Amino acid sequence: MPRPAVLLCLLLIAGPLAAENRLPESRAEIQLSFSPVVREAAPAVVNVFTSRVVADRPTPFAADPFFSDLFRNFGRAQPRVENALGSGVIVSSDGMVVSNYHVVGRADQIRVVLADRREFEAEVLLADEESDLAVLRLEGASDLPFLPLRDSDEIAVGDLVLAIGNPFGIGQTVSSGIVSGLARSGLSIGGGRGYFIQTDAAINPGNSGGALVDMAGRLVGINTAILSRSGGSNGIGFAIPANLVSRFIEQAEAGARRFQRPWAGLSGQPVDAALAEALGMDSPRGVVLSALHPESPFRAAGLGVGDVVLALGGDPVNTPQEMLFRLSSEGIGRQIEVSYLHRGEARPQAASVDLVAPPETPPRDPLTIRSQSVLAGLSVVNLNPAVLQEKGLAAGLSGVLVTDPGAIGGRGGLASGDILLQINEREIRSTADVAAAARAGGRRWYVEYLRNGRRGVLRFRV
Repeated sequence: MPRPAVLLCLLLIAGPLAAENRLPESRAEIQLSFSPVVREAAPAVVNVFTSRVVADRPTPFAADPFFSDLFRNFGRAQPRVENALGSGVIVSSDGMVVSNYHVVGRADQIRVVLADRREFEAEVLLADEESDLAVLRLEGASDLPFLPLRDSDEIAVGDLVLAIGNPFGIGQTVSSGIVSGLARSGLSIGGGRGYFIQTDAAINPGNSGGALVDMAGRLVGINTAILSRSGGSNGIGFAIPANLVSRFIEQAEAGARRFQRPWAGLSGQPVDAALAEALGMDSPRGVVLSALHPESPFRAAGLGVGDVVLALGGDPVNTPQEMLFRLSSEGIGRQIEVSYLHRGEARPQAASVDLVAPPETPPRDPLTIRSQSVLAGLSVVNLNPAVLQEKGLAAGLSGVLVTDPGAIGGRGGLASGDILLQINEREIRSTADVAAAARAGGRRWYVEYLRNGRRGVLRFRV
């Protein structure tokens, strides 16, 4: 039976109440309508319309004399405009809006329509594909309704929530449900490194970037994806927690050009039952560290390979994705308390870890081959901790990362994200080695690369 695919709500259409954590004591206390919450929250949820110009890729036959008459008579492919729609949430009275990266991240023009039909042009202040978040600024906006953010660590499975957005472009719609699960990870969003709130409130295409709110009208999360075979809602939706959204907004307000996450400088894996037994633990929990960068702040705090991280900032962590989320929610320049088990010890230890930005050493030294070489158009950068974190690669990797395969990508081998290991007889350790290989040329080519932890080889003659 095929596994269901996670469909981002990127399936876009082309072309005060006090919330108490207790059971109601009488029938009179049971709220039979969500309308008071909707009246407070809905005006702050907006429709987002985007457009972008898409240039068709040039055909490899365009330069072939055999096909020259065809292209002369019928012309070459022209750029086209793609239109799409999604949702967004106003988070400040002066027009700051949060949406999804997959809604606005690549747009050339963005138009935002409020619930009262006012329209604004918008610009992207900060966007991040991995977290699937983007912050917009509405031009000339003031005194707008906005949603306050709730501490998403306070929500619990079973809490009532509302999803507000613009599904299928039919207009603002509200659906209700509960928090079905917390700490969901491993979805095909942001390279599988996301961390989400799960809800059964109906989320459909067009809801991307909309609000998930609690019964006090506070923003709990930004709706981003569904798990579905059909592309429509079947009660398994996901939202980005408000705590990460809050950190994202802070950086946008500070003028950041790129969302910065604290650097851990480590790799690890969840502790399963077999590993827990091997480590002498009473139950499977935490993340066992398998590698640490020499400059890792966790290493500086006394942790080492084989130690098991149990909690960050008092919150239990059981996957590397949870660790990344907890660090990202704290922000650079702070400290976080780490609870961990040292190798062979039964009682947890505690340490304070400084949250720092990933170092940019060695420098990236970006390179694009522009000569008439078989490598023409190949773009690469040197790997360093900052690049590894951006791409979600294991700590400790070194070498050269492909950012655009250029002409060699058309030979069915190299792709963006590959790590170059060897070109012909030359070991690739830096972008300078790639430049040297391009200059050396040759008729027979041998390219060795690493992709998702596996080695690949590309052989061809020119």
